[in-house]
Amino acid sequence: MSELDTTRPVTILLSALGGEGGGVLADWLVDTARHCGHAVQGTSIPGVAQRTGATTYYVEIFPLPDSALGGRKPVFGLYAVPGGLDLLVGSELMEATRQCALGLVSPDRTAVVASTSRSYTTIERMQQADGRVPESKLVEVLRSNARELELLDMATLAQQSNAVVSAVMFGALAGWCCASGLLPFERAAYEATIRAGGKGVEPSLRGFAAAWDRVVNAKSQRDRLMAVAREVSAELAAEAKAKLPVLPPAVAKRLPAALHDITALGYDRLLDYQDAAYAELYVQRLERLLVVAGTDALAAVNEVARWLALWMAFDDIVRVAELKARASRFDRVRREVKVAPGELLRVHDHFKPGVPEFAAMLPSRWAQALHRWDARRVARGRLPYALPLALPSHSVVGLVALRLLGSFKRVRRWGSRFGVEQVLIERWLAAVGRGLGEDAALGLQIACCGRLIKGYGSTNERGKHHLLHIVDQLAFAPAVGDAPARGRAVGAALTAALADDAGKKLDATLVAHGAAPRPVVAQPIRWYARGKRPASTT
Repeated sequence: MSELDTTRPVTILLSALGGEGGGVLADWLVDTARHCGHAVQGTSIPGVAQRTGATTYYVEIFPLPDSALGGRKPVFGLYAVPGGLDLLVGSELMEATRQCALGLVSPDRTAVVASTSRSYTTIERMQQADGRVPESKLVEVLRSNARELELLDMATLAQQSNAVVSAVMFGALAGWCCASGLLPFERAAYEATIRAGGKGVEPSLRGFAAAWDRVVNAKSQRDRLMAVAREVSAELAAEAKAKLPVLPPAVAKRLPAALHDITALGYDRLLDYQDAAYAELYVQRLERLLVVAGTDALAAVNEVARWLALWMAFDDIVRVAELKARASRFDRVRREVKVAPGELLRVHDHFKPGVPEFAAMLPSRWAQALHRWDARRVARGRLPYALPLALPSHSVVGLVALRLLGSFKRVRRWGSRFGVEQVLIERWLAAVGRGLGEDAALGLQIACCGRLIKGYGSTNERGKHHLLHIVDQLAFAPAVGDAPARGRAVGAALTAALADDAGKKLDATLVAHGAAPRPVVAQPIRWYARGKRPASTT
């Protein structure tokens, strides 16, 4: 139950069809407020013929009794206005939805209590085929426009109670106002108003009670579920926050507080990926950028902190083996395949490392020789060398092999790829710093280009190629324009590169901003004879 707002009138719109007793319903609500000592005003707008509009009744009730106002008189409005409605009660689904089209239902304020029953419009009946508007579409409109939505079949409840629909609407309205705290009236006050009418009292009370119970029980159950969901969500959020890594105090002092959260994640990732010295290099790189950019460019440095950590922790065969050998990975596999107690689980990991993976762990001279050897094979029409492997990770042999390969991270620093990646990272960081020196927006866009570096293999290589080409051809090219114009051009190129793996959109964007398209990469053409292996290359 929400706290009652005593600073303004409660605004309620009643929407009913002809013959449903909408006038009686409005009178019941007005009489209840008056008998409880509250100022109230009600007006009605009659609908026109052929179901082009329901008769609506608008009621404003001041939530405090007159005795608490010290002789002051509230000022009421005559008509409902968009954004100023607290509650809409509709006896028919289409007519309730029509109020959304009029702008009277607002997501930040208006609750809707509507009937799911339909009385088809003339236009719906005129169609040769099935011209009915699907109920699901009407409900979706209400759900997307209302702050809260309560649906019930008022026509069926009225029929079961042998009551008029207005009595059911009154019960639904009263139940919602009581459960939500919208009005301070008790159930007995509403029922006393019905009894004062003197006609059809018992059927009306039955219809009132049926709708009251349905709405109050449904809202109470929904509120309980929402409360439980909020508690669980808060507990999970607190648990997740408690598990988040925290920067060592000595490191935290060296960086602005605004960067601590994202930097803590990056620092922890690199500590796990390599060692403390590598994580320290990450922090030093951010410090260098802060010296160049200053604290006024924290948005760009925050982006760098995010993408730099991911780039420095690039995927290689050692990282893959290390992750696959972890106990948490086997626990996750058991959960995913739903291994029952007592059942055996066998896991076979398939690898197909090629020359790039092997060369990555070799010194630069050996790696270049290996790449040249593979290039000669490809030039002769052979496929790039690869070594298919299937390791039974569940076995001692397979697990030891993964652990052994994962331990090679100690020699990763002397591998050719490690050196290449560090050179490219420094080129990107230098470009970010230079861009920030010219214009904050330019530096930010260059920093965001770090998101192009992802995945492994050809995906990773393509991302690095795109990033370097964008920086070289757009970021600092005078022909593109001044610094703000170059920043916009870099942003457009980044969007194009992310939208198209083939690079066609990127090339079009580059050309549109006066830059050169990416150079065409030579690809071998292989001729295949049917049923035979590839034999030649041209």
